[in-house]
Amino acid sequence: MADTHQDWLIEMEAESRSKQTKFINSISEKLRRPMVTEPPRHPFRGSPDFWNDYELNEEERIERFTTNFKSVGGHVQRLSTMEEVQRFIADKASELSAKYVIRQNQPELDELGLEGALPGAQVSVWNSDPEQHWKARAAEADIGVVIADYAAAYTGSITVLSSKDKGRSVSLLPTVLMAIIPVERLKTRLGEIMVHFDEGGRDSLPAGIHFISGPSRSADIENDLTIGVHGPGVVYALIVG
Repeated sequence: MADTHQDWLIEMEAESRSKQTKFINSISEKLRRPMVTEPPRHPFRGSPDFWNDYELNEEERIERFTTNFKSVGGHVQRLSTMEEVQRFIADKASELSAKYVIRQNQPELDELGLEGALPGAQVSVWNSDPEQHWKARAAEADIGVVIADYAAAYTGSITVLSSKDKGRSVSLLPTVLMAIIPVERLKTRLGEIMVHFDEGGRDSLPAGIHFISGPSRSADIENDLTIGVHGPGVVYALIVG
């Protein structure tokens, strides 16, 4: 009987490892070969050189992203300025009869001026009022507005990081998502995005890293496809610049 909780944990781990070894040895005997005890060598790490060198120009990135994003049911709109973004969101909000819009608490979205551009809808800013239950407010929203941190053309993916001012609920819970992508943040490959997290190290990782590749899609074992179960059923990628 273990004297302390720590001793008990050590005993449980030893017992678990013993059972694991016995199980693997049983399989090895049936296969008539010894149990592998050394990890296999991996002489190559990361992407091959030809893939690291693969690069699309700006128009090619926009075209590839648009094709991939639309292929899974997303919508893509090319816009020149943030003023055009504002008008597009206002027109869609009017078309959808949106009553409630929630957006990230970001300087770029402050400048967008949605609060005065949507006369028929209430616009809330994530985490701007400590008394609000923001997850519940996001779930009630007709439209969520976020600004992408990155996007990858080759996979048609939008990357949205979360923090206290950039709640993940803004992109996950509203019925419709408007994701604004500054064109300079649209990269060719996903690896160009992931390297930023490696360089920053563990201590600088964001609270969440979310890859959005079109509207939420879910299918059961009989391939009965349902849209919008685990996230917005309608997603607009607004490429601006």
